[in-house]
Amino acid sequence: MIKTEHMITRRKFISTTAIAAYAAMLSADLFALQGKKKLGNFGFISGIISTELREDWKGALKKAASFGYTEIETGNYMGESAEGFLSYLRETGLKHVAGGFEFKSSDEDLKKSLDLLTQLKVKIAVVYWPWYTGGPFSLADCKKSAERLNFLGSLCNDKGLEFSWHNHDKEFIPMDEGLPFDFLMNNTDPGLVKCELDIYWAAKGGANPVEIMKKYSGRFNILHIKDMASGTTMDFECPGNGIIDFRPVFREAYSQGIQHFMVERDNVTDGIGCLKSAAEYLNKLRY
Repeated sequence: MIKTEHMITRRKFISTTAIAAYAAMLSADLFALQGKKKLGNFGFISGIISTELREDWKGALKKAASFGYTEIETGNYMGESAEGFLSYLRETGLKHVAGGFEFKSSDEDLKKSLDLLTQLKVKIAVVYWPWYTGGPFSLADCKKSAERLNFLGSLCNDKGLEFSWHNHDKEFIPMDEGLPFDFLMNNTDPGLVKCELDIYWAAKGGANPVEIMKKYSGRFNILHIKDMASGTTMDFECPGNGIIDFRPVFREAYSQGIQHFMVERDNVTDGIGCLKSAAEYLNKLRY
């Protein structure tokens, strides 16, 4: 595909905006006194150690728990049964908090997925791509997604599950009518539809995660804690090894009563190593 000048300029603008937003956040916080609060608990999404889980899921989970993790986010069980999986999680001290399912599932598959999440005793059901298309998104795309999210939120509520959708950076690419992120937040039922805010993707999209949290206070039940590498590539990084200062994020989360923080890092080659370094960072961090 030939990249037009408009496409290149727009991408450069989004990248520059994201870096500028974080530079402002960092400079404002550099001179603040060291905080005294620390995270009471934090977890991880299973995909970060998918390779290790395939090789030895019990050993991998035991290692994660030894680092200080107390929660896990995964949409399926490991081993021979859901009961056996949950039993092992209890042994390690990990709590199964959330799991995902497919946004565009057929009615039959949707029922199976929600029945499984209920069986796994999760608190929160998540869709990780709340769109029918790959984006960038139009107003028509947003209307279809908002309608579907409200429907899914109602189904989850009937099952005793909280429901969240997960953002990426494309929700922050402007449409003629505003931002897709704002449309979804403003056109879904606050009582049925929450957002699992991914800090990295919001920043990459050019947004300030703390300002988003303030704007939509009460709408977030999980944060994905993923860091950003320095430089113009804005690549993924393990929490604590990148440029994102999570202290203001955690301060705002504390003020809102958000309790679930899931470490994530896409395309990681050493998942266990990433979990270990992230846990060391989060255990030491004071906000």
